[in-house]
Amino acid sequence: MSSFQRLREQWIRPALFFGNNPISLAGGAVTTASAITMVAFWLAETFGQFTLNPYLGLIFFFLLPILFVLGLLLIPIGVFLRRRKLQQARQIPAVFPSVDLNDPVFRHGVDIVLAATVANLLIISIAGYRGSAYMDSAQFCGQSCHVMNPEYTAYRISAHSHVDCVECHIGAGVDSYFAAKVNGTKQLVEVSFHSYPRPIESPVKNLRPARAICESCHTPAKFVGEKLLVKATFADDEQNSRTQTVVVLHLGGIDSLSHLTGIHGVHLGHIEYVATDPTRTTIPWVQRLNPDGSATVYATAATGGKIPNGERRVMDCIDCHNRAAHTFLTAEDALNRAMADNAVSPELPWVHKKGLELLKASYASDDEARARIPGLLTAFYRARYPALLQSKAAVVKAAGDELVTLYTQNVFPGMKVTWGTHPNHIGHMSYPGCFRCHDGDHVAKDGAAITQDCSACHNLLAVDETNPKVLVDLGIH
Repeated sequence: MSSFQRLREQWIRPALFFGNNPISLAGGAVTTASAITMVAFWLAETFGQFTLNPYLGLIFFFLLPILFVLGLLLIPIGVFLRRRKLQQARQIPAVFPSVDLNDPVFRHGVDIVLAATVANLLIISIAGYRGSAYMDSAQFCGQSCHVMNPEYTAYRISAHSHVDCVECHIGAGVDSYFAAKVNGTKQLVEVSFHSYPRPIESPVKNLRPARAICESCHTPAKFVGEKLLVKATFADDEQNSRTQTVVVLHLGGIDSLSHLTGIHGVHLGHIEYVATDPTRTTIPWVQRLNPDGSATVYATAATGGKIPNGERRVMDCIDCHNRAAHTFLTAEDALNRAMADNAVSPELPWVHKKGLELLKASYASDDEARARIPGLLTAFYRARYPALLQSKAAVVKAAGDELVTLYTQNVFPGMKVTWGTHPNHIGHMSYPGCFRCHDGDHVAKDGAAITQDCSACHNLLAVDETNPKVLVDLGIH
């Protein structure tokens, strides 16, 4: 017997006989329907005829491929079950129905099966690739899972909104991809059983090192000189009195003479510390590597001269820029920025004080905040300044809408995220930030403390001045 005859007698004829069962036929139907739907979607998406939302993405990139594979699995399952049933009933024929390749109808059927097999392999490959690519998209990370809504909202309005989530959270290589998918599976289980943390824990413990993330675009070691920073603040009085603070930041790095200068040069790569709290806000122990290779340890009295238990890290970008892509503002900063940009008009009397009151009020949900904040602001001006409300109704409405925007960008009751939940370590006005170490309490054995000299990091050109002369002189007031 030739090889082809053996294949026909021992495999093709039995497969066709046992495959004629409801389970296998249903599997073929499910696979065919899934395949046609997926291919149609891919074509529509390719030619721009389809706009994908996150929930449809779950259907087309996850549910349909699963149904496709499930249908394929049902075919051999049906064959096995029918064979076992006939075997138990002793009804398996001694000779299976003949397979005649000379029959053009049967031969065309074989051609269709072979073509379908090749097509199935291609569809599985494409579906796997498309599903993997979709899981790496910002849309999947932020919109498909409501748990990530706070982080995704902050990401969309950040300076890094054009950088894909995977660039920082996964990276290149099989090992990174596998580790990310294992962690994703864990998160999926937590979401399924509602056991995920509220709020999402920060900092991310398994985040890739800053050298692999930040320095692919930024070069902190490069000498970048000074940066002028102007910050506007509004008072809680009827006129919303505006003052400005002007600061020159010494960013620094490595200058043309290879000297370490400024904030980046002094801190990056040769400062090690121990943090004793999850947010890395409490830092009782710091070690500096000196140019001659020696090390100087600065510690608070609470350490008792010992290295405390906690997370030990070599300082890099994210120890200060810890909210670079997911920044949550304080209510004061959010409102001051909005008023400086005239999104909330400073011409409205008491709007700073009333705005803060409304932003810091407790609301059960975003929907409640959207409903109450504009109405309460309008009611305030209706009671106190009815003539102004009549003449500037549009300005009051715009202010109310902006307050809603500020609230919904920074407060998420369902995830227990409110003003100040996630501290930002840049600066030292709203959170300890720089003062985690530069507080005068970190002392070396020789009695020297980590400097508190303001000029080490910046020069204050004006502090809360109504009309800073330096801005007038620069022509930017």
